[in-house]
Amino acid sequence: LTGVAAHLRPRREPLRPRLASMNRLLTLLALSFLLLLPACAGDDERTVVRLMVSGDPAERDAYLALVAAFHTRHPGIAIDVTHIPSPRDYRTRLATEFAAGNPPDITLMNYRRYAAFAAREQLVPLGPYLDRSGSLTRNAFFPVTLAAFTWRDELMCLPQNISSLVVYYNRDLFAAGGVPEPRDGWRWEEFLATAQALTQDRDGDGRPDQFGLGVEPSLFRLAPFVWQNGGVIVDSTDRPTRLTLTRFPSQAALAWFVALQTVHGVTPNRVEEAAQDSESRFLAGTTAMYLNSRRGTPAYRAIEAFAWDVAPLPRGAEAAGVLHSDAYCLSAASTARDAAWTFIEFANSVEGQTIIAGTGRTVPSLIAVANSPAFLNPGQPPGRSQVWLDQVDSLRLVPVLSTWQEIEDIASEEIERAFYGDIPAADAARLADQRTEEYFLLGVGP
Repeated sequence: LTGVAAHLRPRREPLRPRLASMNRLLTLLALSFLLLLPACAGDDERTVVRLMVSGDPAERDAYLALVAAFHTRHPGIAIDVTHIPSPRDYRTRLATEFAAGNPPDITLMNYRRYAAFAAREQLVPLGPYLDRSGSLTRNAFFPVTLAAFTWRDELMCLPQNISSLVVYYNRDLFAAGGVPEPRDGWRWEEFLATAQALTQDRDGDGRPDQFGLGVEPSLFRLAPFVWQNGGVIVDSTDRPTRLTLTRFPSQAALAWFVALQTVHGVTPNRVEEAAQDSESRFLAGTTAMYLNSRRGTPAYRAIEAFAWDVAPLPRGAEAAGVLHSDAYCLSAASTARDAAWTFIEFANSVEGQTIIAGTGRTVPSLIAVANSPAFLNPGQPPGRSQVWLDQVDSLRLVPVLSTWQEIEDIASEEIERAFYGDIPAADAARLADQRTEEYFLLGVGP
Protein backbone atom coordinates (compact mmCIF):
# COMPACT_ATOMS: atom_id res chain seq x y z
CA LEU A 1 0.00 0.00 0.00
CA THR A 2 2.89 2.36 0.72
CA GLY A 3 4.23 1.67 -2.75
CA VAL A 4 0.85 2.35 -4.35
CA ALA A 5 0.49 5.60 -2.40
CA ALA A 6 3.91 6.70 -3.58
CA HIS A 7 2.86 6.23 -7.18
CA LEU A 8 -0.27 8.28 -6.62
CA ARG A 9 1.60 11.30 -5.27
CA PRO A 10 2.30 14.05 -7.90
CA ARG A 11 5.76 13.61 -9.31
CA ARG A 12 7.67 15.39 -12.10
CA GLU A 13 8.75 12.19 -13.92
CA PRO A 14 7.05 11.37 -17.26
CA LEU A 15 3.76 9.44 -17.33
CA ARG A 16 5.13 6.35 -19.23
CA PRO A 17 7.71 5.36 -16.58
CA ARG A 18 5.08 5.78 -13.91
CA LEU A 19 2.64 3.49 -15.79
CA ALA A 20 5.40 0.90 -16.28
CA SER A 21 6.14 0.94 -12.56
CA MET A 22 2.45 0.54 -11.73
CA ASN A 23 2.17 -2.40 -14.14
CA ARG A 24 5.12 -4.14 -12.48
CA LEU A 25 3.47 -3.66 -9.06
CA LEU A 26 0.14 -5.01 -10.25
CA THR A 27 1.88 -8.00 -11.83
CA LEU A 28 3.61 -8.80 -8.53
CA LEU A 29 0.31 -8.56 -6.66
CA ALA A 30 -1.37 -10.85 -9.19
CA LEU A 31 1.41 -13.43 -8.90
CA SER A 32 1.17 -13.34 -5.11
CA PHE A 33 -2.57 -13.95 -5.34
CA LEU A 34 -2.07 -16.89 -7.73
CA LEU A 35 0.46 -18.45 -5.36
CA LEU A 36 -2.16 -18.41 -2.62
CA LEU A 37 -4.77 -20.19 -4.73
CA PRO A 38 -3.41 -23.75 -4.34
CA ALA A 39 -3.42 -23.46 -0.55
CA CYS A 40 -7.00 -22.19 -0.55
CA ALA A 41 -8.06 -24.95 -2.93
CA GLY A 42 -6.35 -27.51 -0.69
CA ASP A 43 -8.38 -26.34 2.31
CA ASP A 44 -11.59 -26.65 0.29
CA GLU A 45 -10.68 -30.20 -0.71
CA ARG A 46 -10.18 -31.47 2.85
CA THR A 47 -12.62 -34.17 3.91
CA VAL A 48 -14.71 -32.85 6.81
CA VAL A 49 -15.63 -35.32 9.56
CA ARG A 50 -18.10 -34.31 12.28
CA LEU A 51 -17.27 -35.49 15.81
CA MET A 52 -19.64 -35.01 18.75
CA VAL A 53 -18.44 -35.39 22.35
CA SER A 54 -19.74 -34.56 25.82
CA GLY A 55 -18.20 -33.64 29.16
CA ASP A 56 -16.79 -30.81 31.22
CA PRO A 57 -14.31 -28.20 29.91
CA ALA A 58 -11.34 -30.40 30.79
CA GLU A 59 -12.77 -33.22 28.67
CA ARG A 60 -13.46 -30.82 25.79
CA ASP A 61 -9.87 -29.58 25.90
CA ALA A 62 -8.63 -33.18 25.85
CA TYR A 63 -10.50 -33.95 22.65
CA LEU A 64 -9.40 -30.69 21.06
CA ALA A 65 -5.79 -31.65 21.82
CA LEU A 66 -6.41 -35.06 20.26
CA VAL A 67 -7.89 -33.46 17.14
CA ALA A 68 -4.98 -31.01 16.85
CA ALA A 69 -2.50 -33.89 16.93
CA PHE A 70 -4.55 -35.76 14.33
CA HIS A 71 -4.53 -32.75 12.00
CA THR A 72 -0.75 -32.66 12.01
CA ARG A 73 -0.67 -36.33 10.91
CA HIS A 74 -3.57 -36.12 8.46
CA PRO A 75 -3.80 -32.61 6.95
CA GLY A 76 -6.28 -33.79 4.33
CA ILE A 77 -8.98 -34.48 6.94
CA ALA A 78 -10.68 -31.77 8.99
CA ILE A 79 -12.36 -32.87 12.24
CA ASP A 80 -15.26 -30.58 13.13
CA VAL A 81 -15.85 -30.95 16.89
CA THR A 82 -19.21 -30.33 18.55
CA HIS A 83 -19.05 -30.33 22.35
CA ILE A 84 -22.21 -30.73 24.45
CA PRO A 85 -21.39 -30.20 28.17
CA SER A 86 -24.43 -31.93 29.69
CA PRO A 87 -24.60 -35.74 29.29
CA ARG A 88 -28.41 -35.57 29.27
CA ASP A 89 -28.43 -32.87 26.58
CA TYR A 90 -25.88 -34.90 24.65
CA ARG A 91 -28.11 -37.98 24.61
CA THR A 92 -31.09 -35.86 23.54
CA ARG A 93 -29.09 -34.25 20.75
CA LEU A 94 -27.87 -37.64 19.52
CA ALA A 95 -31.38 -39.09 19.45
CA THR A 96 -32.69 -36.03 17.61
CA GLU A 97 -29.97 -35.97 14.96
CA PHE A 98 -30.06 -39.72 14.32
CA ALA A 99 -33.86 -39.56 14.00
CA ALA A 100 -33.52 -36.70 11.52
CA GLY A 101 -31.03 -38.68 9.45
CA ASN A 102 -28.23 -36.17 9.94
CA PRO A 103 -26.10 -37.46 12.82
CA PRO A 104 -22.40 -36.67 13.32
CA ASP A 105 -20.00 -39.00 11.52
CA ILE A 106 -18.44 -40.04 14.85
CA THR A 107 -19.99 -40.05 18.30
CA LEU A 108 -18.78 -41.17 21.70
CA MET A 109 -21.29 -43.56 23.25
CA ASN A 110 -21.41 -45.48 26.50
CA TYR A 111 -22.03 -49.20 26.14
CA ARG A 112 -25.31 -48.72 28.01
CA ARG A 113 -26.59 -46.45 25.21
CA TYR A 114 -25.40 -47.67 21.81
CA ALA A 115 -27.88 -50.59 21.53
CA ALA A 116 -30.76 -48.25 20.70
CA PHE A 117 -28.87 -47.13 17.58
CA ALA A 118 -27.46 -50.54 16.69
CA ALA A 119 -30.97 -52.04 16.76
CA ARG A 120 -32.04 -49.52 14.11
CA GLU A 121 -28.95 -50.24 12.00
CA GLN A 122 -27.78 -46.66 12.43
CA LEU A 123 -24.17 -47.63 13.14
CA VAL A 124 -21.46 -49.11 10.93
CA PRO A 125 -19.77 -52.19 12.47
CA LEU A 126 -16.13 -51.36 13.14
CA GLY A 127 -14.90 -54.94 13.49
CA PRO A 128 -13.97 -55.24 9.79
CA TYR A 129 -12.11 -51.92 9.94
CA LEU A 130 -10.21 -53.06 13.03
CA ASP A 131 -9.30 -56.38 11.44
CA ARG A 132 -7.85 -54.55 8.41
CA SER A 133 -5.97 -52.02 10.53
CA GLY A 134 -2.25 -51.88 10.14
CA SER A 135 -1.72 -50.42 13.63
CA LEU A 136 -4.42 -51.90 15.90
CA THR A 137 -5.30 -55.47 16.87
CA ARG A 138 -8.12 -56.89 18.97
CA ASN A 139 -5.77 -58.40 21.54
CA ALA A 140 -4.34 -54.95 22.29
CA PHE A 141 -7.61 -54.04 24.06
CA PHE A 142 -8.98 -55.23 27.39
CA PRO A 143 -11.37 -58.04 26.31
CA VAL A 144 -14.29 -56.83 28.44
CA THR A 145 -14.41 -53.55 26.52
CA LEU A 146 -14.71 -55.32 23.17
CA ALA A 147 -17.39 -57.60 24.61
CA ALA A 148 -19.39 -54.57 25.79
CA PHE A 149 -19.61 -53.21 22.24
CA THR A 150 -20.25 -56.48 20.44
CA TRP A 151 -23.70 -56.64 18.89
CA ARG A 152 -24.81 -59.87 17.21
CA ASP A 153 -21.23 -61.04 16.86
CA GLU A 154 -20.11 -57.73 15.33
CA LEU A 155 -17.88 -55.21 17.06
CA MET A 156 -19.97 -52.06 16.58
CA CYS A 157 -17.83 -49.35 18.18
CA LEU A 158 -14.19 -49.07 19.22
CA PRO A 159 -13.78 -48.62 23.01
CA GLN A 160 -11.53 -45.86 24.29
CA ASN A 161 -11.69 -46.55 28.05
CA ILE A 162 -12.28 -49.14 30.77
CA SER A 163 -13.24 -47.25 33.89
CA SER A 164 -15.08 -48.53 36.94
CA LEU A 165 -16.69 -47.17 40.08
CA VAL A 166 -14.21 -46.23 42.83
CA VAL A 167 -14.18 -44.30 46.09
CA TYR A 168 -12.63 -40.84 45.84
CA TYR A 169 -11.65 -39.68 49.31
CA ASN A 170 -10.42 -36.51 51.03
CA ARG A 171 -7.13 -37.43 52.68
CA ASP A 172 -7.14 -34.30 54.85
CA LEU A 173 -10.54 -35.12 56.36
CA PHE A 174 -9.39 -38.66 57.09
CA ALA A 175 -6.26 -37.33 58.82
CA ALA A 176 -8.19 -34.69 60.78
CA GLY A 177 -10.70 -37.31 61.97
CA GLY A 178 -8.00 -39.81 62.87
CA VAL A 179 -9.53 -42.32 60.47
CA PRO A 180 -7.25 -44.76 58.57
CA GLU A 181 -7.31 -44.35 54.81
CA PRO A 182 -9.22 -47.11 52.97
CA ARG A 183 -7.25 -50.28 52.41
CA ASP A 184 -7.43 -52.64 49.47
CA GLY A 185 -9.99 -55.36 50.13
CA TRP A 186 -11.96 -53.42 52.75
CA ARG A 187 -15.47 -54.60 53.58
CA TRP A 188 -18.94 -53.05 53.74
CA GLU A 189 -18.73 -52.86 57.52
CA GLU A 190 -15.49 -50.85 57.39
CA PHE A 191 -16.92 -48.61 54.68
CA LEU A 192 -20.00 -47.78 56.76
CA ALA A 193 -17.97 -47.25 59.95
CA THR A 194 -15.65 -44.89 58.07
CA ALA A 195 -18.58 -42.91 56.65
CA GLN A 196 -20.14 -42.65 60.12
CA ALA A 197 -16.90 -41.45 61.71
CA LEU A 198 -16.51 -38.74 59.09
CA THR A 199 -20.11 -37.49 59.21
CA GLN A 200 -19.96 -34.56 61.62
CA ASP A 201 -22.04 -31.67 62.92
CA ARG A 202 -19.27 -29.13 63.22
CA ASP A 203 -21.44 -26.06 63.82
CA GLY A 204 -23.69 -27.75 66.40
CA ASP A 205 -27.03 -27.03 64.72
CA GLY A 206 -28.20 -30.63 64.93
CA ARG A 207 -27.53 -31.52 61.27
CA PRO A 208 -24.27 -32.68 59.70
CA ASP A 209 -22.33 -30.06 57.77
CA GLN A 210 -19.70 -32.65 56.83
CA PHE A 211 -20.83 -35.92 55.30
CA GLY A 212 -18.93 -39.17 55.21
CA LEU A 213 -20.26 -40.18 51.80
CA GLY A 214 -21.78 -38.91 48.59
CA VAL A 215 -23.39 -41.27 46.07
CA GLU A 216 -25.97 -41.03 43.31
CA PRO A 217 -29.04 -43.15 44.19
CA SER A 218 -29.39 -44.97 40.88
CA LEU A 219 -29.53 -48.50 39.51
CA PHE A 220 -26.09 -48.11 37.96
CA ARG A 221 -24.54 -47.17 41.32
CA LEU A 222 -26.45 -49.91 43.11
CA ALA A 223 -25.54 -52.70 40.66
CA PRO A 224 -22.04 -53.60 41.96
CA PHE A 225 -23.33 -53.89 45.53
CA VAL A 226 -26.07 -56.27 44.37
CA TRP A 227 -23.49 -58.44 42.62
CA GLN A 228 -21.18 -58.30 45.64
CA ASN A 229 -24.03 -59.67 47.75
CA GLY A 230 -24.51 -62.63 45.42
CA GLY A 231 -27.56 -61.10 43.72
CA VAL A 232 -28.44 -60.15 40.16
CA ILE A 233 -30.20 -57.14 38.68
CA VAL A 234 -31.86 -58.98 35.76
CA ASP A 235 -33.04 -62.55 35.26
CA SER A 236 -30.64 -63.29 32.38
CA THR A 237 -27.44 -61.62 31.27
CA ASP A 238 -27.96 -62.70 27.63
CA ARG A 239 -31.73 -62.36 27.20
CA PRO A 240 -33.08 -60.32 30.14
CA THR A 241 -36.86 -60.16 30.54
CA ARG A 242 -37.21 -58.42 33.92
CA LEU A 243 -35.44 -56.79 36.84
CA THR A 244 -34.75 -59.00 39.85
CA LEU A 245 -34.31 -56.55 42.71
CA THR A 246 -37.16 -58.33 44.52
CA ARG A 247 -35.03 -61.47 44.97
CA PHE A 248 -33.58 -61.83 48.43
CA PRO A 249 -29.83 -61.19 47.87
CA SER A 250 -30.60 -58.29 45.53
CA GLN A 251 -33.21 -56.73 47.80
CA ALA A 252 -30.90 -57.11 50.82
CA ALA A 253 -28.22 -55.14 48.95
CA LEU A 254 -30.79 -52.48 48.02
CA ALA A 255 -31.87 -52.23 51.67
CA TRP A 256 -28.23 -51.82 52.78
CA PHE A 257 -27.67 -49.15 50.12
CA VAL A 258 -30.83 -47.22 51.05
CA ALA A 259 -30.00 -47.38 54.77
CA LEU A 260 -26.83 -45.36 54.18
CA GLN A 261 -29.16 -42.35 54.05
CA THR A 262 -32.39 -43.35 55.77
CA VAL A 263 -30.88 -45.09 58.81
CA HIS A 264 -27.27 -43.97 59.13
CA GLY A 265 -27.51 -40.46 57.65
CA VAL A 266 -24.00 -40.57 56.23
CA THR A 267 -25.18 -38.97 52.95
CA PRO A 268 -27.19 -35.76 52.45
CA ASN A 269 -30.98 -36.02 52.45
CA ARG A 270 -33.05 -34.85 49.48
CA VAL A 271 -33.22 -31.20 50.59
CA GLU A 272 -29.50 -31.06 51.35
CA GLU A 273 -28.60 -32.74 48.06
CA ALA A 274 -30.79 -30.27 46.16
CA ALA A 275 -29.11 -27.34 47.91
CA GLN A 276 -25.64 -28.62 47.02
CA ASP A 277 -25.04 -31.91 45.25
CA SER A 278 -22.58 -34.42 46.64
CA GLU A 279 -19.94 -33.92 43.97
CA SER A 280 -19.92 -30.17 44.69
CA ARG A 281 -19.62 -30.97 48.39
CA PHE A 282 -16.63 -33.20 47.67
CA LEU A 283 -14.99 -30.44 45.64
CA ALA A 284 -15.67 -28.01 48.48
CA GLY A 285 -14.07 -30.33 51.04
CA THR A 286 -17.24 -31.10 53.01
CA THR A 287 -17.75 -34.70 51.88
CA ALA A 288 -15.12 -37.27 52.83
CA MET A 289 -15.87 -39.96 50.22
CA TYR A 290 -17.55 -39.76 46.83
CA LEU A 291 -18.33 -42.63 44.45
CA ASN A 292 -17.49 -41.92 40.83
CA SER A 293 -15.68 -43.30 37.79
CA ARG A 294 -12.45 -41.97 36.28
CA ARG A 295 -14.38 -39.16 34.59
CA GLY A 296 -14.17 -37.04 37.75
CA THR A 297 -10.37 -36.97 37.84
CA PRO A 298 -9.72 -33.89 35.60
CA ALA A 299 -12.03 -31.73 37.71
CA TYR A 300 -10.63 -33.05 41.00
CA ARG A 301 -7.07 -32.31 39.88
CA ALA A 302 -7.98 -28.63 40.04
CA ILE A 303 -8.52 -28.93 43.83
CA GLU A 304 -5.91 -26.96 45.76
CA ALA A 305 -7.48 -26.87 49.23
CA PHE A 306 -6.88 -30.51 50.17
CA ALA A 307 -5.21 -33.75 49.12
CA TRP A 308 -7.26 -36.62 47.75
CA ASP A 309 -6.86 -40.14 46.40
CA VAL A 310 -8.93 -43.16 45.33
CA ALA A 311 -9.70 -46.52 46.85
CA PRO A 312 -11.50 -49.61 45.51
CA LEU A 313 -15.15 -50.17 46.26
CA PRO A 314 -15.66 -52.02 49.53
CA ARG A 315 -16.50 -55.65 48.89
CA GLY A 316 -19.31 -57.79 50.21
CA ALA A 317 -19.52 -61.56 49.96
CA GLU A 318 -17.55 -61.35 46.71
CA ALA A 319 -15.65 -58.77 44.69
CA ALA A 320 -17.52 -57.10 41.84
CA GLY A 321 -17.34 -53.82 39.99
CA VAL A 322 -19.40 -52.25 37.23
CA LEU A 323 -17.89 -51.41 33.86
CA HIS A 324 -17.85 -47.80 32.67
CA SER A 325 -16.78 -47.71 29.02
CA ASP A 326 -17.24 -45.31 26.10
CA ALA A 327 -16.43 -45.94 22.47
CA TYR A 328 -16.13 -44.16 19.15
CA CYS A 329 -19.09 -45.11 16.95
CA LEU A 330 -19.41 -44.52 13.20
CA SER A 331 -22.77 -43.40 11.86
CA ALA A 332 -24.27 -45.42 9.01
CA ALA A 333 -25.38 -42.10 7.49
CA SER A 334 -21.80 -40.88 7.18
CA THR A 335 -20.54 -40.07 3.69
CA ALA A 336 -16.95 -39.92 4.94
CA ARG A 337 -16.57 -43.37 6.47
CA ASP A 338 -12.95 -43.97 5.52
CA ALA A 339 -11.86 -40.56 6.80
CA ALA A 340 -13.89 -41.10 9.98
CA TRP A 341 -12.21 -44.48 10.55
CA THR A 342 -8.82 -42.85 10.04
CA PHE A 343 -9.59 -40.58 13.01
CA ILE A 344 -11.03 -43.42 15.14
CA GLU A 345 -7.92 -45.49 14.41
CA PHE A 346 -5.64 -42.61 15.43
CA ALA A 347 -7.68 -41.82 18.55
CA ASN A 348 -7.25 -45.42 19.70
CA SER A 349 -3.60 -45.72 18.78
CA VAL A 350 -0.96 -45.57 21.50
CA GLU A 351 -0.34 -41.93 20.61
CA GLY A 352 -4.02 -41.00 20.65
CA GLN A 353 -4.89 -42.78 23.89
CA THR A 354 -1.77 -41.36 25.52
CA ILE A 355 -2.99 -37.84 24.77
CA ILE A 356 -6.40 -38.46 26.37
CA ALA A 357 -4.91 -40.40 29.30
CA GLY A 358 -2.64 -37.47 30.05
CA THR A 359 -5.68 -35.34 30.89
CA GLY A 360 -6.74 -37.82 33.59
CA ARG A 361 -10.10 -38.42 31.90
CA THR A 362 -9.81 -42.08 30.97
CA VAL A 363 -8.51 -45.45 31.97
CA PRO A 364 -7.21 -46.43 28.52
CA SER A 365 -8.75 -49.43 26.79
CA LEU A 366 -5.37 -50.30 25.30
CA ILE A 367 -3.60 -52.57 27.79
CA ALA A 368 -0.17 -51.10 27.01
CA VAL A 369 -1.27 -47.49 27.59
CA ALA A 370 -3.18 -48.36 30.77
CA ASN A 371 -0.01 -49.86 32.21
CA SER A 372 2.17 -46.94 31.15
CA PRO A 373 3.14 -43.71 32.96
CA ALA A 374 0.63 -41.88 30.73
CA PHE A 375 -2.09 -43.32 32.96
CA LEU A 376 -0.33 -44.40 36.15
CA ASN A 377 1.51 -41.05 36.31
CA PRO A 378 2.72 -40.88 39.93
CA GLY A 379 3.33 -37.15 39.63
CA GLN A 380 -0.38 -36.29 39.61
CA PRO A 381 -3.29 -37.41 41.77
CA PRO A 382 -4.68 -39.93 42.24
CA GLY A 383 -1.65 -41.75 43.53
CA ARG A 384 -3.50 -45.07 43.56
CA SER A 385 -4.53 -45.22 39.89
CA GLN A 386 -3.56 -48.88 39.94
CA VAL A 387 -6.91 -49.41 41.71
CA TRP A 388 -8.72 -49.26 38.36
CA LEU A 389 -6.48 -51.88 36.81
CA ASP A 390 -6.72 -54.16 39.83
CA GLN A 391 -10.52 -54.26 39.41
CA VAL A 392 -10.58 -55.21 35.72
CA ASP A 393 -10.97 -58.94 36.32
CA SER A 394 -14.03 -58.41 38.55
CA LEU A 395 -15.88 -55.98 36.25
CA ARG A 396 -19.39 -56.87 35.13
CA LEU A 397 -21.73 -55.32 32.58
CA VAL A 398 -25.29 -54.14 32.89
CA PRO A 399 -27.44 -55.46 30.01
CA VAL A 400 -26.89 -54.25 26.47
CA LEU A 401 -30.50 -53.65 25.40
CA SER A 402 -32.11 -51.10 23.09
CA THR A 403 -34.49 -49.95 25.85
CA TRP A 404 -31.99 -50.09 28.72
CA GLN A 405 -31.92 -46.28 29.03
CA GLU A 406 -35.64 -46.25 29.85
CA ILE A 407 -35.34 -49.24 32.19
CA GLU A 408 -32.46 -47.71 34.07
CA ASP A 409 -34.16 -44.31 34.39
CA ILE A 410 -37.41 -45.80 35.74
CA ALA A 411 -35.68 -48.12 38.19
CA SER A 412 -33.51 -45.25 39.40
CA GLU A 413 -36.61 -43.17 40.14
CA GLU A 414 -37.86 -45.85 42.55
CA ILE A 415 -34.42 -46.38 44.09
CA GLU A 416 -34.15 -42.63 44.68
CA ARG A 417 -37.57 -42.56 46.38
CA ALA A 418 -36.45 -45.31 48.74
CA PHE A 419 -33.05 -43.68 49.30
CA TYR A 420 -34.72 -40.49 50.53
CA GLY A 421 -37.26 -42.32 52.71
CA ASP A 422 -40.41 -41.91 50.63
CA ILE A 423 -41.05 -45.66 50.27
CA PRO A 424 -39.52 -48.84 51.73
CA ALA A 425 -36.77 -50.56 49.77
CA ALA A 426 -39.04 -53.59 49.17
CA ASP A 427 -41.65 -51.35 47.52
CA ALA A 428 -38.97 -49.73 45.34
CA ALA A 429 -37.85 -53.17 44.13
CA ARG A 430 -41.41 -54.23 43.33
CA LEU A 431 -42.35 -50.99 41.57
CA ALA A 432 -39.15 -50.95 39.54
CA ASP A 433 -39.97 -54.47 38.33
CA GLN A 434 -43.57 -53.61 37.45
CA ARG A 435 -42.89 -50.28 35.76
CA THR A 436 -40.10 -51.60 33.52
CA GLU A 437 -41.85 -54.77 32.36
CA GLU A 438 -43.09 -53.30 29.06
CA TYR A 439 -39.64 -51.96 28.18
CA PHE A 440 -38.12 -55.41 28.47
CA LEU A 441 -40.83 -56.64 26.06
CA LEU A 442 -39.99 -53.86 23.60
CA GLY A 443 -36.23 -54.13 23.99
CA VAL A 444 -33.92 -55.60 21.38
CA GLY A 445 -30.64 -57.15 22.48
CA PRO A 446 -27.58 -58.67 20.92
